[in-house]
Amino acid sequence: MTKTFLISDTHFGHDNAYKFVDSKGERIRPWATNALDGDEVMVERWNSVVGPKDRVYHLGDVAIPRRGLKVLAQLNGRKKLIRGNHDVFKISDYVTYFDDIYGSIKLYDYFLTHIPIHPDSIPSWCKANLHGHLHINRVMARRFGPMWWSDAIDERYQSFCVENINATPVDFDEFHESMQA
Repeated sequence: MTKTFLISDTHFGHDNAYKFVDSKGERIRPWATNALDGDEVMVERWNSVVGPKDRVYHLGDVAIPRRGLKVLAQLNGRKKLIRGNHDVFKISDYVTYFDDIYGSIKLYDYFLTHIPIHPDSIPSWCKANLHGHLHINRVMARRFGPMWWSDAIDERYQSFCVENINATPVDFDEFHESMQA
């Protein structure tokens, strides 16, 4: 049976991505210290869950620099790209590796984008905006009461950045079931 997976912000070939830290000073990509090793880990984790005929929606920011695109040849599955802000190369550089390339797309009751869309732009049919771009950050919803306010994660947004998913593509059906619960 063909499965569908989601992942974002692999930044293949991007050494500096392994230097980024969170507010506590901890590296946000703890699985490696450089792109060569990190790319190898991501390829291994990708291929451990994605089969040759499975479909993978990559929610943008595939590779920095262009040579990082070559890593895609090692990955299982039929890949579809939702272009991100760092996917700046010519379309011809991507079509070698991706079956389809989009700016955004509807997948069942979900809206797939790279950058989270504005809350007022979430369609009425949409259960959630599945996105990347934010790395370890999440979209927050400010809730106001008569004498208080609080910030909480806005569940209408679900991030599939590698830093949030242990650098392993997420099975869409399993995600969808968890959203139903």
